[in-house]
Amino acid sequence: MFKHQKKLLHPVKVKKPNPTYAALLQEQLGGPQGEMKAAMQYFAQSLRIQDKEIKDLFLDIAAEELCHMEIVAEMINQLNGDQLNAKDATVGGMEAHVLTGLTPLLANASGYLWTAAYVNETGDLAADLLSDIAAEQRAKVVYQYLYRQIEDEGVREVIDFLLNREEAHNTMFRQAFNRIVDSGSQKDWGVTSDSRIYFDLSGDGQHFDPARKNPPEFKE
Repeated sequence: MFKHQKKLLHPVKVKKPNPTYAALLQEQLGGPQGEMKAAMQYFAQSLRIQDKEIKDLFLDIAAEELCHMEIVAEMINQLNGDQLNAKDATVGGMEAHVLTGLTPLLANASGYLWTAAYVNETGDLAADLLSDIAAEQRAKVVYQYLYRQIEDEGVREVIDFLLNREEAHNTMFRQAFNRIVDSGSQKDWGVTSDSRIYFDLSGDGQHFDPARKNPPEFKE
């Protein structure tokens, strides 16, 4: 059961309307790295998790992603302003002026509708956690791109908050992944000799060593 609190998780106060940027921000509402995708992915993955603490983690973060959707939608509302103006609308923002009456659409910056195909779930906790860690990292990258393209201090302040929350979720998922031992796809990980062979296919006598900044020479 979910409960709606009539208060945004973080306040939104855009300095002035900017419909072009509102269309860009749609990417984080209904795009493949956006808040809708995150909320639905973590919720769907949680449905079969047996570890109660990790299940709660997935559901708590999914619920917060819905809060992020609300924040992004409010930013889009304020950036769109109050006047329909299709003649000056960008390609991705056209629907807001001719279809939804400026209501934020569950679509990306190009106007393509959100799809459940964005959601990854395997039923394997380790694989899903790694997917979620990557999802949070990708979302952070998109927010960083968006941050660089706006001077509005109100928008930047909200994006900075969302960036920090992506980092928090990333850290939580990493901590949960570190708890997964000898189960699912982690069971008997790296126990055979084949799992520890490095193929030097670059032909330069070097190989990757994650423990060193300067890899040692590869020994035949």
